[in-house]
This record gives sequence, C-alpha cells and structure tokens, in this order.
Amino acid sequence: MKQKYTIAKNEEEKTMTISEFAELDKEMLSLLCEQSYDAEKIRQAIPGGVGKVISVLHTVNLYPPRTYAERLAEAVIDLYEGDGDKSSVDVFFDDQVILAEEIEAEEEMLEDLDEDSEDLDELLEDDIEDEFEDSGSIDPVNSPLKIADDESLDVDDET
Repeated sequence: MKQKYTIAKNEEEKTMTISEFAELDKEMLSLLCEQSYDAEKIRQAIPGGVGKVISVLHTVNLYPPRTYAERLAEAVIDLYEGDGDKSSVDVFFDDQVILAEEIEAEEEMLEDLDEDSEDLDELLEDDIEDEFEDSGSIDPVNSPLKIADDESLDVDDET
C-alpha cells in the first residue's frame, strides 16, 4: 500500500497538522486521518531528537509504525530547522519498497550469521553438569492447606 503524509505548519495559528493519505484505489489517495499539534510542543521536542519528536507525534488517531514515525519525525525537524521558508512537506511510503529493504537487510544479517556459525555451534554444545541428576528424590511438600475428607467430591451415577 502506498501512503503519503503531508506535514504543514501554520505560523499564524501556531499549529502543525499531519494529514495521512493512503492509496485505497489505484492511483488515487484518500484522506485517512488528520491530526493537529501545538507548534510550541513540537519546537520543545526537537532538541530531544527524533525519539522525543516521535513521542509527541504519536496520538490515538495517528500512530504510524516505527519506520514511518522515524521518517516523519525527521521531516518535522527539517521543516522547523531546515533552510528556507517551507510551510509544508510531503513524505511518501511504499510498503513494497520498505518490505524489500527489510528482506534485504535480513538476508545480509543471515549471511553474517553463517560466517560466524562456528561461534553459534559452541553455544549449542551441552556443557551442563550432572549435579542435578545425583540429587536424589524430591522431598514431599508440607502444605498448610488441608483438604477435607468430604463426600461432596464423590460423584454417583444415579441418573
């Protein structure tokens, strides 16, 4: 699925708005959500870095996955601290491209693991000492609870 986020700041109203669009029909984006933020809270979060901006951006209505949130936070920081007088920026996502990148990263990681497989084999070796096998039987547990010798637990087949 293709998605587009439009981040717009309104200096007069001292707000920032993020609009989320998704391609529900081929080649046509539909508005899914629009979330407004206090510009002052955004400005206060920017010195804290991407993580702090993400925590401000996450709301009940707008809660993108981590990959999207990081790029959105970077776009917000660039919008407020970047060169020029930009009042808005668009951020595009294509799930097919992102999934392909993640698969490629996993394959590279697996290749690295194959190179280090000798170290992994050492971790799997059975080096457990036999001290537990010779400990004998388990002592009975003395429980402070007593079960009543009641006939209510007996079930008769009288029916």
